[in-house]
Amino acid sequence: MSAKAKKKGAAGRTASWFDDRLAASNFVRTALNKIFPDHWSFMLGEVALYAFVVLIVTGIYLTFFFNPSLKSTIYDGSYAPLRGVKMSVAYKSTLDISFDVRAGMVMRQMHHWAAIVFLGSIVVHLCRVFFTGAFRRPRELNWIVGVTLLLLAILNGFAGYSLPDDQLSGTGLRIMYSILLSIPLIGTWAAFLLFGGEFPSDMIVSRLYGIHILMVPAAIAIVLGAHLAIMWHQKHTQFKIAGADEDNVVGSPLWPTYACKSVGLLFIVSAVIAALGGLAQINPIWLYGPFVTEKVSSASQPDWYMGWLEGALRLMPAWEWRGWGHMIPNPFFPGVLLAGFTFGLLYAWPFIEARFTKDRESHHVLDRPRDRPVRTALGAATLSFYLVLFLAGATDVLAVYFGLSVNAIVFTFRCGIFVVPLVTALMSYRICKELSAVGGGRRKPPALYDRSPEGGYDSHPAPPAAGSPSPELLPEPLPEPLPEAPAEHPRAEPSAR
Repeated sequence: MSAKAKKKGAAGRTASWFDDRLAASNFVRTALNKIFPDHWSFMLGEVALYAFVVLIVTGIYLTFFFNPSLKSTIYDGSYAPLRGVKMSVAYKSTLDISFDVRAGMVMRQMHHWAAIVFLGSIVVHLCRVFFTGAFRRPRELNWIVGVTLLLLAILNGFAGYSLPDDQLSGTGLRIMYSILLSIPLIGTWAAFLLFGGEFPSDMIVSRLYGIHILMVPAAIAIVLGAHLAIMWHQKHTQFKIAGADEDNVVGSPLWPTYACKSVGLLFIVSAVIAALGGLAQINPIWLYGPFVTEKVSSASQPDWYMGWLEGALRLMPAWEWRGWGHMIPNPFFPGVLLAGFTFGLLYAWPFIEARFTKDRESHHVLDRPRDRPVRTALGAATLSFYLVLFLAGATDVLAVYFGLSVNAIVFTFRCGIFVVPLVTALMSYRICKELSAVGGGRRKPPALYDRSPEGGYDSHPAPPAAGSPSPELLPEPLPEPLPEAPAEHPRAEPSAR
C-alpha cells in the first residue's frame, strides 16, 4: 500500500475505490456548486417535500396498528363512552391507535396535519408559479407534473381520511359513491369496481387502504422525483434582482449555504407538524361515532382541500338532463364536470396563455404579478370563485351559528359565485395597472385641501413635517425598482440554456 493511500484513511480509500469505477467526483463537485436563488417563496416546494417525508414516516408507524376490516366487533378499549358499542374492526383499531398505542394519538394527528400542510403548500406553490409566470416555456412540462402531483395528493388525502369508518368518513364515501354513479355510461361500473358492490360495501375500506398506502404514494414519489429532476436540469427561475438575467442564476451554492437552509427547513416543518399533532386536535373520530348507513350527522364537512367540491354540490340547483333514453343525474355537474373543467384548465393554461399572448420565447426571469394585470386578475378571480364554493360547503354551520335560513344562505352563495369573481377580477386588474403606473418610487407629497365660501376646493402642498427633508432634496424615484440583493454575497452561475 502506498504512503498516499495510507494517508487517505479507510473512508478516503473507499471513496477513491468508488470514484475509480464510477467517475462520480466530477458530478458530485458540479452538483455541490449548483446555484439556487435566494428567495423565501422558492422554499414552498420544499415545505411540501418535507411534509411528504413526515407523511411517510408517520404512515409507516400507523400501518403496524391499523386493521382495514369492516367486520363487526364490540369495543372494549380505554375510551369509556364507546365500550360495548358495536363497530367495525377498522374503527376499533383507529380508537386503539388513539387511546391504547404508545404515541399513537400524536402519530395519527401528525399524519393528518402533515396531509393538510402537504396539500396547502402545493396549492400555495402552484399559485406562486402561476402569478409569476414560472410555467412558461420551457417549463410547461413541469407545470403539468405539478398539477398531477396536486391531483394525486387530493386523491390520497380523501382515501386516507375515509379509512377510519367513522360517521364523518362514511358520509364522504356515500357522496363519492353518488358522484361515481352519476357518470354517464360507465358510472355504475366505476362505482362497483371501486366499492365492490352497492354502498355500503364490505370491501371499500380495504381497497382504499391499498390505494392509500401503496399505489398513490408510489405515484407521488415518482412524480415528485420527476418534478425535481426537471427543475434540476432546466435550472431555477429567479426574480429580477441585481445581476440576474436570462442567461445566469444568481444565488447561493448548494453546499454548504443552501443545504444548511434546506435542512433547517426540514427541522422547522417537522417541528411545526409535531407541535400541531401534540397540541391541536384534529378529526376526533371518537366524537363522531361508528358509521351507521342510515344516518348523516349535521355539520359533516371534508378536509379543506375537498371543501370546494362539497360547496359545489350544495349550491347546484336541482337540475337533471334526460335524452336519448339516458339521464345525467344532478351530482355529475358539480362533482365530475366542474372538477374535470378545473384540472383540465390547469393542465392547459401554459398553452392557452402562449396562444393568446403570442409569447413563445423561453423565460427564466419571473414576472411581477402587477406587470401582468390580465393574468393576475384571472388568477385572483379563480381563487375567489373556489373560495366562495369552499365557504358554501358550510351552509348548515353558518345557518345554525348566525340563526339564518339555509335557503337564504344558499341563494346568497349562488349569487356570490358570479358576483365575487367578477368584482375581484376588476379590482385586481385596476390595482395592477395603478401599481405599474406608479412604479416603486416614493409617494407623492401630501396635499391640503381648502374649501372656498362658494363650495369649491383648492389644493396646495402640505408643509413638511418637523425634521423631514424638503421635497426638493428628495431623490427622484427609480423608474423600475429592483428588489434588494441577498444579504449574503451571492454567486452567479452561468446557464447552459
